[in-house]
Amino acid sequence: MLLTSPIYNDETAARKHLEAIRWPDGIVCPYCGCLRAAEIGGEKSLGDGWFHCPDCRKKFTVRVGSVYERSHIPLHKWVLATHLMSASKKGISAHQLHRMLGITYKSAWFMAMRIREAMAPYTTEPMGGEGKTIEIDETYVGGKEKNKHKRARKKENIGGTGKQIAFSLVERGGKVRSFHVGNVKASTLRPILSEQIHEDTTVMSDEGGARLSKEFKKHATVNHSIGEYVSGEVTTNTVEGYFSILKRGITGTYHHVSSAHLKRYLAEFDFRYNERASMNVNDDERAVKAIKGAEGKRLTYRRTDANPNG
Repeated sequence: MLLTSPIYNDETAARKHLEAIRWPDGIVCPYCGCLRAAEIGGEKSLGDGWFHCPDCRKKFTVRVGSVYERSHIPLHKWVLATHLMSASKKGISAHQLHRMLGITYKSAWFMAMRIREAMAPYTTEPMGGEGKTIEIDETYVGGKEKNKHKRARKKENIGGTGKQIAFSLVERGGKVRSFHVGNVKASTLRPILSEQIHEDTTVMSDEGGARLSKEFKKHATVNHSIGEYVSGEVTTNTVEGYFSILKRGITGTYHHVSSAHLKRYLAEFDFRYNERASMNVNDDERAVKAIKGAEGKRLTYRRTDANPNG
């Protein structure tokens, strides 16, 4: 969809676009689930897009019960920001959104955090299964210690590394799930693996994951420490490829991600990878899926730790 589309610059078009995505089969009250809600007409004090529920007798708009609730930013700017974040492979900074949308940096930062919340997955069903292969690995996120302010080094020091740890599970030809973990001890990673991966899955890791081999019937490793990166079909190149996208995005676009917000940035990169072009999802479809994910989620400014610099 071209960026000249009315949904990106006209409030009524944007509102109807969101209503069609959220309520494709008719208006549903976000408070009680009633299917008989009707649009309110003739009340100029309310404006357009208001509905009334005959059961709970509450009024609502398409914003209610979503990440857009209580936001004063126009809906067409929300739709445009969602499209830009969904279409940008390595992300788009809050400073860029602030300039393109004509809103304050603080508002753009909070808007981006809400959109990342919408991108976070609902499902917790195990990945993989019989005949499926999942690669697991961890990566360290953060700049060089010599470039950090003393207070930042003290605040973000994790296990002496000064970096945050992202642990990812990537199914070959499928999806990824990433987690912000405090360390890579077996006691930390085992609960994630047992909950997120089907027991019949073939799991592949580097030598660091060898200690987790008891968790799965089929577990193969490559030894990076001796320069082994491929052994037959055993490799972690898929998860390493995902990490390269993540690292280029964080380093080149965001420059710095604090420990308080890393999980939301991981959700953003996971979402784009899971809804990528090779999975037959284009930019417009990806943006629609992000908008659908906005329903049933709220993110208040307080819950983001109110830090636009993180």
